[in-house]
Amino acid sequence: MVEAKTVGIKKIAMYVPPQIQDSAYIAEKSGIPQDAIEVKFGIKQRHKAGPDEHVSDMAIKAARQILEVIDPLELDLVVYCGSEYKDYYLFNLAAKVQSAIGATNANAFEIHSLCSAGVWSLNVLKSMMLCNDDIKNVLLISSSKETDIVGFDNPRARFMYNFGDGAAAALLVKGYEHNTILSSHMITDGRFAEDVACYGVGSYNYNKIATLDYPLRNLDVRDPKSMKEKLDPISLPHFVEVIRKAAEKSGYTANDINFIAPIFMKKSILQGILSEFGLTEENSFILENYGHCQSADAYISLLEAEKIGRIKKGDLVVMLGAGTGYTWAATAVRWG
Repeated sequence: MVEAKTVGIKKIAMYVPPQIQDSAYIAEKSGIPQDAIEVKFGIKQRHKAGPDEHVSDMAIKAARQILEVIDPLELDLVVYCGSEYKDYYLFNLAAKVQSAIGATNANAFEIHSLCSAGVWSLNVLKSMMLCNDDIKNVLLISSSKETDIVGFDNPRARFMYNFGDGAAAALLVKGYEHNTILSSHMITDGRFAEDVACYGVGSYNYNKIATLDYPLRNLDVRDPKSMKEKLDPISLPHFVEVIRKAAEKSGYTANDINFIAPIFMKKSILQGILSEFGLTEENSFILENYGHCQSADAYISLLEAEKIGRIKKGDLVVMLGAGTGYTWAATAVRWG
């Protein structure tokens, strides 16, 4: 038996709810001019799940599309890497997906790194798969309904007004020689660890708050001015660094990169990143019609870019993520 040395992505799927909230809606609710929503926030529309469509529902809908190419009984692992805001507090969403799709032979667990988890999980799971003979097929799922917990009446949270709902799933197969997962790189700056949180939920305030009002359930930013002052000088350099390092650790140079599958960001920031590598918008995909679907973003970028022919066989693709906390992460993939 020849030992497998590669893990490839056999299929990617996505699901977004049918309901649309466009830039005019966001402008009306937030009091921010529509042109600012589209230009400064970078969003033209987002998808919004209804009150009875939960994070696990979207995850399961994306996961079931993966079953077009594999029997659920052949899955060895089901892994969730999406939003920590899920159906319930302290709840194993991966296990619910495992049961819902009939993957009864699979184990299930979760990986959390906020919005960089989707990219970084490829690195974690590739390592696991190559080190364990009994893990061949892994289903990775990300899902987010964080629009629920961002209030338009809170200007401190305005940088999150571009959040959108949706899910993505990917089938990872050991020994699969297509869409090969290469190497990853991450940068962490823990100074940001408490800058963004649902401050009313968790052990810190559990015995201090008698009634948890809605604003306390929502995502908030402790000090937007301070966070911006710390983040602005380092964010672009860190994005560039993780992309470059992921390529180099994979045996390539920055000049070999053909496509960047980004986390949601406004066009001007993405253009700045692309220009560092001699690339243009044709070498990426702007998520202005989806918003920020947490760690599903890079997968949605890949699917949409492939539809319009922006990725071809043999391309060096770099998937890009970043999560409050703050982490920047990239994973290189040899496409096709």
